Amino acid sequence: MIRVLLVDDQAMIRDGLAVLLTSSGEIEVTAQASDGAQAVELAATTALDVVVMDVRMPVMDGIEATAKMVENRAEPDSRPHILILTTFDHDDYVYSALAAGASGFLLKDAPARDLVEAVKIIDQGEALLAPSITRRLLADFAGRRREGRGANPQAVASLTPRELDVLRQMARGLSNGEIAESLFLSEQTVKTHVAHILTKLAVRDRTQAVVFAYENGVV
Repeated sequence: MIRVLLVDDQAMIRDGLAVLLTSSGEIEVTAQASDGAQAVELAATTALDVVVMDVRMPVMDGIEATAKMVENRAEPDSRPHILILTTFDHDDYVYSALAAGASGFLLKDAPARDLVEAVKIIDQGEALLAPSITRRLLADFAGRRREGRGANPQAVASLTPRELDVLRQMARGLSNGEIAESLFLSEQTVKTHVAHILTKLAVRDRTQAVVFAYENGVV
């Protein structure tokens, strides 16, 4: 079972999300929080796999709470992984969420089945963004490359040819299993390559690695 913490200041929304997620039979809503501060406390004391986090909340918003949870992790890519779920798709929220360490960003108007699938994807350590957000991010990263922002050629040069192959597949949104099939590798070998990539690029998770790939023209 995937252990989930739901964070939203509206109890009715939390209850609805809890029913939706638990109905999948693969997800357990372990805890709920009404603001970011309470969520940070629960994340520090509760065994969790995924946090489904709203952005706009009293006391502490979802962006700050995400940053604090990531800061408190024992390891850079350890659990819980964080999925931002919000009504707003403003670019500032997206960039702030990714910078804070969120692994995914989904809009509340997405179909119900998309949320269940998103939690599963995030639980596996993958990155996920709503399609409309992805298109805007790609356009922005293209602009960043033209302007030379975010470039780090030394880090790119530190990657082996095979690690570059894996990074390109990660940027396409493929899972470890799909990368393994595409590159004719074992899934364990792919996991090892991913770990090396995160270390060499000094990034906290797969989402940050994908951002790096686009900013540096790897894809």
